[in-house]
Amino acid sequence: MTSNKILSIENVTMKFGGLMAVNEVSFDVYSQDLVAIIGPNGAGKTTLFNIITGIYRPTIGKIVFNHQHLKKCRPSDITRLGIARTFQNIRLFKDLTVLDNIRLGKHTRIKYSFFDGIFRRPAFFAEEKKIEAECDELLKLFKLDHKKYFLAKNLSYGEQRKLEMIRAIATQPKLLLLDEPAAGMNPTETKELMDLIRLIRDQFQIAIVLIEHDMKMVMGIA
Repeated sequence: MTSNKILSIENVTMKFGGLMAVNEVSFDVYSQDLVAIIGPNGAGKTTLFNIITGIYRPTIGKIVFNHQHLKKCRPSDITRLGIARTFQNIRLFKDLTVLDNIRLGKHTRIKYSFFDGIFRRPAFFAEEKKIEAECDELLKLFKLDHKKYFLAKNLSYGEQRKLEMIRAIATQPKLLLLDEPAAGMNPTETKELMDLIRLIRDQFQIAIVLIEHDMKMVMGIA
């Protein structure tokens, strides 16, 4: 493993009125780390993810990602910098196909201009062809290529979890945040998920921070 620090959180605190949701949290994440955040319901774990990804701005504290201060960045800016996430409750576009869900993850990396897209210039078609090829590679890697044109809502629960991760990876992150990825899974699915998380870390050489209540999974991979 390399030892490059990519995320530094220093004394991050989040208050909602008189409610202390996150209290002076500090930790570092290095390249290709696989780190777990554990704690009871209501401890502020998802709130911390929301702070890192720009949904909330911390009351106090500092967040630095790849030498960039994130406190005033918008969520879209943070995605472009290289942080992606999944959610505790699956958030897919369920009436779109598996392929289109992943294509949407690619939109932050599109290189053609607004007018290329409007007027369907050659740059548009070339980029869209490249994006579909990259999506096909991801689907093959995660063994969902046979369901490329299925609607997301018609996938099994475990496959929907997998698709949400693939969509996050499509943004080409350097850091992936997974919010309770094993929620609702049976032991067999959880074991497969552990292998998948290791594959993501090693194949794409990214750091992963996950929130999880399944301590067997936490102790097995983090």
